[in-house]
Amino acid sequence: MTPDETADRILDALDPEQRQVATTFGAPVCVVAGAGTGKTRAITHRIAWAAATGRADPHRTLAVTFTTRAAGTMRGRLAALGVRGVQARTIHSAALRQVRYFWPSAYGCELPRVSDARFRMLAEASRRVGLGVDTALLRDLSAEVSWAKVSNVGTEQYPALARAEGRVVAGASAAVVGRVLSGYEAVKRETGVIDLDDILLCAVGLLTDHPEIAARVHDQYRHFVVDEYQDVSPIQHTLLELWFGGRDDVCVVGDPHQSIHAFAGARAEYLTGFLAEHPGATRIELMRNYRSTPQIVALANTVLHHGGKKDNQIGEDQGVRLVAQAEDGPQPRFAAFADQVAEAAGVAAWLSELHGRGIGWADLAVLHRVNSQAPALETALTEAGIPYLIKGAERFYDRAEVRQTLAAVSRRVEQGPGEAGLGLQDAEEVLAGLGWTAQAPEGQGSVRQRWESLQALHDLAGTVMTGDSQARLADVDRAFQQAAALQQAPAVDGVTISTMHAAKGLEWRGVALIGVSDAMVPFVMATRPEELAEERRLLHVAVTRACRHLYITFARNSTAKGRYGISRYLKGLPGTPDAATTSTSGRPARHRTVKLLDCRVCGGPLTAAADRKLGHHMACEVDVDPAVVDRLRAWRLDRAHRDKVPAFVVLTDATLLAVAEQMPSGPDDLRQISGIGPSKIKRYADELLATLDEVRS
Repeated sequence: MTPDETADRILDALDPEQRQVATTFGAPVCVVAGAGTGKTRAITHRIAWAAATGRADPHRTLAVTFTTRAAGTMRGRLAALGVRGVQARTIHSAALRQVRYFWPSAYGCELPRVSDARFRMLAEASRRVGLGVDTALLRDLSAEVSWAKVSNVGTEQYPALARAEGRVVAGASAAVVGRVLSGYEAVKRETGVIDLDDILLCAVGLLTDHPEIAARVHDQYRHFVVDEYQDVSPIQHTLLELWFGGRDDVCVVGDPHQSIHAFAGARAEYLTGFLAEHPGATRIELMRNYRSTPQIVALANTVLHHGGKKDNQIGEDQGVRLVAQAEDGPQPRFAAFADQVAEAAGVAAWLSELHGRGIGWADLAVLHRVNSQAPALETALTEAGIPYLIKGAERFYDRAEVRQTLAAVSRRVEQGPGEAGLGLQDAEEVLAGLGWTAQAPEGQGSVRQRWESLQALHDLAGTVMTGDSQARLADVDRAFQQAAALQQAPAVDGVTISTMHAAKGLEWRGVALIGVSDAMVPFVMATRPEELAEERRLLHVAVTRACRHLYITFARNSTAKGRYGISRYLKGLPGTPDAATTSTSGRPARHRTVKLLDCRVCGGPLTAAADRKLGHHMACEVDVDPAVVDRLRAWRLDRAHRDKVPAFVVLTDATLLAVAEQMPSGPDDLRQISGIGPSKIKRYADELLATLDEVRS
């Protein structure tokens, strides 16, 4: 086949807009690609066509993605197109590769080790400022570390900028979080390590401070494709522009309507403002949706504007309106239930109905807004005998139990001849030692997810044995390592349970969206216009995960802030339940107006119980002496140890902060503080007041 015939064959598989993406060169290209419009097909064929026509050298092409799974998918498709040598990597992987290579010549030493023990180091930093070390707090603090770094926010700048952005870490003010972040950096210096987010900072510093290294990078990479450009953060944008080096052979792809990670530092304006930043750039729109039925596509388009325009429609005019290409299907179904238990049972029945029609469990998913919605669903699926798996935010091969298993299998192989053993039996022994059982456990949440991970590895080992009856444990080990390198998570035959955020980029034949009440979508804590706009886009993303069947439900008792009924983004649409509220007995219930207090610092509504207890948002700064807080925490910890109870049983964080702010001088003053009742007065008043007297003196 001649080069021209090869190039023509590459284009034959594309629609007109995708073909334009593949063949437009000579200027930067910004592709606005709606959900299900084949953006990966378009950009891989662009790379293949450029290679076939000599417009680009695959070995000097860098394709940047934001997940390892997406990078693996891109490499697989390029290989199928006969293209070799392209570097298809996540931005962190590409940056780390460069930094490790150039660091010794730039600074005369090896790059510090990249640590994955962030939680352990954060726990140490948290202890140093008197905060707790529970998993939920450490998870929030880890998110703040990432946000600060990807947003180029120094630890000394964090308190002011975090307050301005409305960022909240439960139980800690912005000033205290800033102290934790500073302490975290100190712990890293003490142990001589960097973390994943430091990689991008190191790469930017390396290219900025060493023009000769930047020149070598520019010589190596001359052609660029960047996927998911709506998720680019400030530090990522800076690094990408340094890589581009003013070149024209740049193609960025994204969708403003799928911008749902602003809390993590993503800035959709880098996509929407690409043409202004790169004069002469070309905008190409992909709007043909090949994934979903016309009925689902119509709903996806509708939720982007339905329910008024009070929120800031970021990207409404800069995104695309999807045009369905699939054949007709059933209308999306809506249902209201009295409570979450009834809702979960109804969703289980719907899943069973679809499975009875021949749809595999793995082709079905249930998406929720927050993890607290999952337990009732897990119980209902277990009772209905429906297999399921929980999709977490972390990658499969990053899970602790998976890493432990792979290491244990490798050790087992090293301890004996590779040809010895029975393969699957040996693998089962290793898995059993880590907690695997033939039957799923009765527990939920992390217990269930751990079992699912081990079961998936068991199934992968079984696949190796099925393919080769002579296979041994060494072959299983190689299969594990190869799958981990490609981030190919083993398939499990079960219904996927996932948050809406974690489901982005995935699709299923049938999808149920649960808990879509107006108190959950938009989430009750979303109050600012930009937050409400992101909640709207999140629902759009969730809807577009469904190919043919879509079921949207909510429980009528899921209320907050006086918000009742189905989400405002769906209310009043054909087929949606009426707005009346139903009690658990089935009789109409009267609406109750919830009286909200306002923050005495910023004036905003106080929706969280802890905030109402303080009279202000925890993130809002008040005049409180950190030394008093530290001393009270030390007393609380000591008393908790003596009483052999958790610290929060003595005083919650919110109550402790209220004490520090009000500095009561006697039992009568203590009684005025919410959270300190007669039993706590009797038990703790003397010690608590004595502690306050100590810090006063």
